[in-house]
Amino acid sequence: MKEWNANDINTQLITEDEFWLYLYTPMCGTCQVASKMIMVVDELLPNVLIGKSDLNYLPQKAIEWQIESVPCLLHVKDGKVSQKFYAFHSVPYLVEVLTKQ
Repeated sequence: MKEWNANDINTQLITEDEFWLYLYTPMCGTCQVASKMIMVVDELLPNVLIGKSDLNYLPQKAIEWQIESVPCLLHVKDGKVSQKFYAFHSVPYLVEVLTKQ
């Protein structure tokens, strides 16, 4: 899974019909656990486009997308955030969430 900056995200918004974006901050303990889970999910679902971004470097997007906390997993479809997930629960739960969309 690649780290996306603001330009990468804007490119994805234009070029991709659908993708997932994992938002985190480095000092967040819960994010560290969530990062490990999302990395496993990324390996299990190679055909699903998932990127990750440090929310500290995306203040405008945080406001625009009304991000309430981290970790946050966004489902972006047709250039708009269609769903936000804040509770990651488990790897099987995340696999189910990403494959149902």
